[in-house]
Amino acid sequence: MAEGLQLRKFLAPEFIFGAGARELAGRYAKNLGGRKVLVVSDPGVVKAGWTKDVTDSLDAAGVSWVLFTALTPNPKADEVMAGVAVYQAEHCDALVAVGGGSPIDCAKGIGIVTSNHKHILEFEGVDMVKAPMPPLICIPTTGGTSADVSQFTIISNPRERVKIAIISKSVVPDIALIDPVTLITMDPYLTACTGLDAMTHAIEAFVSTASSTMTDLHALEALRLLSVNLVPSIRDLQNEELRSNVMMGSLQAGLAFSNAILGANHAMAHSLGGALDLAHGECNAILLDHVIEFNFDSAPERFEQIAQALGLDLRGLTLPQKKQRLLDHVRTLKAEAGVGRTLAEVGVGRDDLALYSEHALKDPCMATNPRRASKRDVEVVYEESL
Repeated sequence: MAEGLQLRKFLAPEFIFGAGARELAGRYAKNLGGRKVLVVSDPGVVKAGWTKDVTDSLDAAGVSWVLFTALTPNPKADEVMAGVAVYQAEHCDALVAVGGGSPIDCAKGIGIVTSNHKHILEFEGVDMVKAPMPPLICIPTTGGTSADVSQFTIISNPRERVKIAIISKSVVPDIALIDPVTLITMDPYLTACTGLDAMTHAIEAFVSTASSTMTDLHALEALRLLSVNLVPSIRDLQNEELRSNVMMGSLQAGLAFSNAILGANHAMAHSLGGALDLAHGECNAILLDHVIEFNFDSAPERFEQIAQALGLDLRGLTLPQKKQRLLDHVRTLKAEAGVGRTLAEVGVGRDDLALYSEHALKDPCMATNPRRASKRDVEVVYEESL
């Protein structure tokens, strides 16, 4: 069947993009019928002042709120359940998430449990969330995860040392207030990790077996924006124009991957992050060139388009030369972004790779990878990343 005739659906929340978007939280909480809001954030975002901007807007709109910040990076199942307890004890009826992927995923988890009355770990997989969540407003403060527009919720289960993926249109927020000004308080390392996460979203969405014309548009635009703006934004942290372009690149990548799903890179990164509680963006970045090398021959024309979107001139090159140029470019980009560590340097041991590979193969993201992978295939990619 011709590619354009295949059935595909595309889902995105309402979103507002631009300076000052965070200050609209109160108005939208009121519009959605919120009388008492659980604001989910984290200590770093509170310290940066972004949470107060949001709670001030809730105050101005006459919406009462309670703050929940008892969460860590890679939000844990117990943290979600603690948030549920606060939500219920305070008789909340809406959620506002302020922060990166961790507060947003935690808020989504709280919403899932309050509406569906089961432990968060029981919702792993695709379309397992039956009842709609309470109203959810997301204000992202990192340019990378795109949890604010996605159908994904990623929760860590420390007891099993795994991350679970919950994929459902029920977890798409009601509205995302995307304010690029919030990126100016990110340090260079976080800027690099989240930006490379966004780039991985775009690459994986573009080569995904569930890609479509709509997701392709967003994925390629994300790559164009990120390739030109990410490294300069790391070097000039206060530059709002660069930050805005990175935030828009992240949004475009989010619209792509939320609908096309992802691939081996994310499946493997989730496995590492669940086992070792590592920064998700860095896990993705470490693996990125190795997964491209693994997948390239399964979708060469797609990877050519990726290379061109990243600004590479491929004229006159053979296919192996094109592949090498793309890999060299990604490795240079990682080095320039300052994310140069290997898996061994972040604490991954060779003896653990068999278990991590098992977990990665069970991750829902693996289903849409362009090349079918065996357990040994995944182990080899991990080994090459050590």
